[in-house]
Amino acid sequence: MDTENLLGQFLRARRERLQPEDLGMPAGSRRRVAGLRREEVAQIAGVSTDYYVRLEQGRERHPSAQVVAALAQALELEQDATTHLHRLANPSSERRRPVAHREPVSPNLLRMLAAWPHTPAVVLGRCMTVLAANTLGEALFAGHTYSGDLMRLVFLDPDARRFYPDWDRVADNTVAGLRASAGIDYDDPELIEVIGELSLKSQRFRELWARHDIRQKTHETKRFRHPLVGELTLHYESLTVNSAPGQQLVVYQADQGSASEEALSLLGSLTA
Repeated sequence: MDTENLLGQFLRARRERLQPEDLGMPAGSRRRVAGLRREEVAQIAGVSTDYYVRLEQGRERHPSAQVVAALAQALELEQDATTHLHRLANPSSERRRPVAHREPVSPNLLRMLAAWPHTPAVVLGRCMTVLAANTLGEALFAGHTYSGDLMRLVFLDPDARRFYPDWDRVADNTVAGLRASAGIDYDDPELIEVIGELSLKSQRFRELWARHDIRQKTHETKRFRHPLVGELTLHYESLTVNSAPGQQLVVYQADQGSASEEALSLLGSLTA
């Protein structure tokens, strides 16, 4: 994983995803590059083309906050991506987290999970590994080659596309969530291992990682096709664990009185 010019890589990836017509500009008939030209981004952001080129090439690495804000607007970045761009431009402001070989889960959090017998809940680490789960949370993801590792489950498990009926959307969000979780700290050995393995074994992961999408895992409605109880439609909320930076508590719920609620109840009975 090339970490020498993260700012330039991000700018180029997001520039290439925008089309001139997206910004009300004429498309033209002789465009040799994907997306916007460098000079077009520079013009919209109000900086010189030479300065923008130096940013993409890594010869200029610390644009001002005002320039970063102008670039974010020019590239039509959403809030998470804008925050990420500011971090890339000013990495010294990002407090480095100590690299740990283990991510222990608080005993208080474990007791909280156990107190929710009818609600699937899991604790995820920075790289989407399942650090802890209550009985129903474990049962929700059971039966796969990579049940305890959601990144590898999505991209490497032979059952992934059946388990996730909306696999393309899940894959997009999973990669964007990994980038958000990693921030700009790409020195974590576990993160390097995950990205390296998935890049080698999954073409779709390589494509999505190169897009530089970044979105916090917050809340969503997700469909599952469980091997024991069939179709499930669950809403989840993802909460950061303040006592353990990088950990996320993810809680799943079904609509009251729905078929999914009945299926969850059946799954609980089968795994009790």
